[in-house]
Amino acid sequence: MPESPPESPSAEDLPAGGTAGSAAAGPAPARRSGKFVLVLACCAAFAYLFDQATKFWVVGTMVEGQTIPVLPPLLSWHFIRNPGAAFSIGEDYTWIFSIVMACVAAAILFYARRVRSIWWAIALGFLLGGALGNLTDRLFREPSFGMGHVVDFIAFPNFAIFNIADSAIVGAVILWCILTLLGIGMDGRRAPARGHGSEGRPEDGDG
Repeated sequence: MPESPPESPSAEDLPAGGTAGSAAAGPAPARRSGKFVLVLACCAAFAYLFDQATKFWVVGTMVEGQTIPVLPPLLSWHFIRNPGAAFSIGEDYTWIFSIVMACVAAAILFYARRVRSIWWAIALGFLLGGALGNLTDRLFREPSFGMGHVVDFIAFPNFAIFNIADSAIVGAVILWCILTLLGIGMDGRRAPARGHGSEGRPEDGDG
């Protein structure tokens, strides 16, 4: 007696909107997102640890207000405590910047798994690391919780004094602007050219 053909999978056995042939490919997006989340996390960890290590070194080896020439007259270390935002902006609103940095960090963590672009992962990673670096100062340094003064020490002539976290934030914002101007979305797709009706072309996660 000939064997009966195998039963075709039912709708319950298939992923939503999928077919029998696509069932095995279901987990692929999760694996792909994991790669970008890892890049984002590594960039954030690098920026955060580098920032905190340099601040620990400055506080432990310098006196507030001290200046050490590094590459005179271009670069020097000048230890100050900044109650404001990056580059000493808004010194009278420390608590507002604490809330803003916390919201920025939370938003990046919320959207991290949607990133499908290496460059967006790098930008958001450095933005997260920089935000957490300065937020740590605001939460745990003097004079009080949430009102802490950020340690700044990198000084150029006729320019504001800043730190590694500030550098990471500014670099991330610049990269963000470049990606936006190029029309590359967080999903790794390019926006369609104006005047064309075709959908954005996938960049295979490398855009």
